[in-house]
Amino acid sequence: MTDTPEYTPPKVWTWNKENGGRFASINRPIAGPTHDKELPVGRHPFQLYSLATPNGIKVTVMLEELLALGHSGAEYDAWLINIGNGDQFGSGFVSVNPNSKIPALMDRSGSTPIRIFESGAILVHLAEKFREFLPTDPAKRAECMSWLFWQMGSAPYLGGGLGHFYAYAPTKIEYAIDRFAMEVKRQLDVLDRQLADNRYIAGDEYTIADMAIWPWYGGLAKGVLYDAGEFLSVQDYKHVQRWADALAERPGVQRGRMVNRTWGEPSTQLYERHDASDFELKTQDRVAAK
Repeated sequence: MTDTPEYTPPKVWTWNKENGGRFASINRPIAGPTHDKELPVGRHPFQLYSLATPNGIKVTVMLEELLALGHSGAEYDAWLINIGNGDQFGSGFVSVNPNSKIPALMDRSGSTPIRIFESGAILVHLAEKFREFLPTDPAKRAECMSWLFWQMGSAPYLGGGLGHFYAYAPTKIEYAIDRFAMEVKRQLDVLDRQLADNRYIAGDEYTIADMAIWPWYGGLAKGVLYDAGEFLSVQDYKHVQRWADALAERPGVQRGRMVNRTWGEPSTQLYERHDASDFELKTQDRVAAK
């Protein structure tokens, strides 16, 4: 592996638009909208604006799991936010999430709409609202919340860390890849040890901790995240593998993973979701109808 020449940081950093690799066009050092664009609003209590990245999948899985339990109040419209086109910088989206990241949710079930951004906050909001997937026992709740926040703190090493430098960076930097690969391996070991003694992440109950961690680390374990499975020898983490497979068999997880997905096999894609019957339509028919 070839490193770049030794780099000395300047006294004052300036923005180089040409730097950043595959996602350079969506990264910038300032916040706020770049253009005016209102968000669409459907007929359901929840309006989700998202994309089927790991963070987006967390929320669609949660909503589909709630619907599977019979919570009709969890019906939702899922609108596609194409981050490659800069949809996250539209004025409407920024008004829901000033951080310009997916997912973002508007809860319109009450008299006053409530905005919720950051995937972990959305999971907690929905869990508390419907009293599902978040234990009420204080000790079990604390365990669940600890693992939820573990994911929030750990995933950047897997995403913007290893994912960027291993899969997307225009130049492969040995030090950066080694640094983040070591940390991600440690995180997999943390999960594997926890799952050796527990059916699910936080114990015997399926919770929002599982929903948060599975799209990232379950995807990594099954070799679909950044195609880094072989590189990290993910097959060695037997308990993570068992858990990842078990969640992948849940119908709510399978449906949630499809929503706002625009890549992969056509049968796995559902650009937008406005009704449960949308899952029965073929992707090519849905696209042709637009």
